[in-house]
Amino acid sequence: MFKALLVEKDDEGKTSASVTEISEDQLPEGDVTVAVEYSTVNYKDGLCIGPGGGLVRNYPHVPGIDFAGTVESSSDDRYKPGDKVVLTGWRVGENRWGGYAQKARVKADMLVPLPEGLTTRQAMAVGTAGFTAMLAVMALEDHGIKDGPVLVTGAAGGVGSVATAILANLGHQVAGVTGRPETADYLRELGATQIVAREEINETTKRPLETETWGGCVDAVGGAMLARVLGQLQYGASVAAVGLAGGANLPATVVPFLLRGVNLLGIDSVMQPYDNRLRAWQRIAKDLPMDKLEAMVRPATLADLPQLGADILKGQVQGRVVVDVNA
Repeated sequence: MFKALLVEKDDEGKTSASVTEISEDQLPEGDVTVAVEYSTVNYKDGLCIGPGGGLVRNYPHVPGIDFAGTVESSSDDRYKPGDKVVLTGWRVGENRWGGYAQKARVKADMLVPLPEGLTTRQAMAVGTAGFTAMLAVMALEDHGIKDGPVLVTGAAGGVGSVATAILANLGHQVAGVTGRPETADYLRELGATQIVAREEINETTKRPLETETWGGCVDAVGGAMLARVLGQLQYGASVAAVGLAGGANLPATVVPFLLRGVNLLGIDSVMQPYDNRLRAWQRIAKDLPMDKLEAMVRPATLADLPQLGADILKGQVQGRVVVDVNA
């Protein structure tokens, strides 16, 4: 028997989450059984834990959209007992039981070997949010980052925090957009050289093009903010869009694309090819400063998760929450 955060639904459709004990034979089928050490708290986890279950398809359910740990048993030759592994994506924690348990069983294709130089705790300090941030930075690099500041929207959140730290460590000037003035010092510690109030980017304008300002952008918000940023990008610059917190609608025109040649790059961390996942994790181990990573971390246990799930839906969680499932 081992501990897990189990979300259950009653006959009236109400969901509840509690820490309980389950047995290994309750785990889903898979090639590899992992002794989970750490997981994280993301917006999707909040939806899965919260009332109504959000993204969950079947109950009972173990949330947790990522995890890192040690292989306990494997029927796949690529992984042997004792190997350190990390998993992000594949709708784990949504359609399939995830990381909020002391054991997980998954298909081997879902895993990536933990890169040398990263601990399992550090991997989850990065987590899905940081993995997504690295995918966004890699996409900007592939299309060429222009001179001048790189804008990061939603900079105090999980994706934005790691993107800010990575870009600053690579030598770029970073302008962090935040709606909370109290996070300014936190963003400067991560390497932001400029703090931009959310109201400045959200200011209504009818002009499709504005002064060329940003050499690139990691956008974790979407909606009207993304539309405004498109008109402020330098000629040929790109925006890597990773989130929909501001809505899925894009009230923009084709003018920035036609007259400035800007690129809108969509980033999806769920179904990345293995080679790209491995490359991203290797880049994380190489290019993300671990001292800054530690500054983002807030520790948690399985017992903390119901409250943290509610807090993240309210926008009250800053940086990265690392869940020690064995604490």
